[in-house]
Amino acid sequence: MSERMADNRDSLSNHFLIAMPNLADPNFFHTVTLICEHNEEGALGIVVNRPTDFSLGELLQQLELIEDADRYADIPVYAGGPVQGEHGFIVHSPPGDWAHSLRFGDGLALTTSRDLLEGIVEARGPERLLVALGYAGWGPGQLERELADNAWLTTPASHEILFEVPAEQRWKAAAAQLGIDLDLLSGDAGHA
Repeated sequence: MSERMADNRDSLSNHFLIAMPNLADPNFFHTVTLICEHNEEGALGIVVNRPTDFSLGELLQQLELIEDADRYADIPVYAGGPVQGEHGFIVHSPPGDWAHSLRFGDGLALTTSRDLLEGIVEARGPERLLVALGYAGWGPGQLERELADNAWLTTPASHEILFEVPAEQRWKAAAAQLGIDLDLLSGDAGHA
């Protein structure tokens, strides 16, 4: 990696990776991935627009933190990526003081520790959160090669898109930050 990457000026941490419409990999087709860490060793991100049928309530119930899953039934758990799909990752704001947290970007953190889940149950958790199982990972230089191959668009991450825009609209909303209409790139648009 270059000296610039070593001092993080080229880091894509706190950016969205927006899958180009022609990216055929089923793990990333039409996804938005929040890059939480990017350095000379590679990159780690969480796919933020693939909710599963599993809820935070069910997760907390499986971990024996609550008895009734209904309390958190309306908070989806996302498929965060193809790596370590059995492990939980929570993107949240504000960062707080949790064990096993990686702070990045503008007031965001990625936490993998149980104490955050306990904090949620005890009503002392973060104001905004996105819970995922699994993550997306790239080895040294891999993401840079994919970017050079035009597999992804990048744009700074947005708290609004991350926490307020419905999951099914995040792919197009993230691209719209760049002034790009993905329907016009996909070849799926209607013809007059």
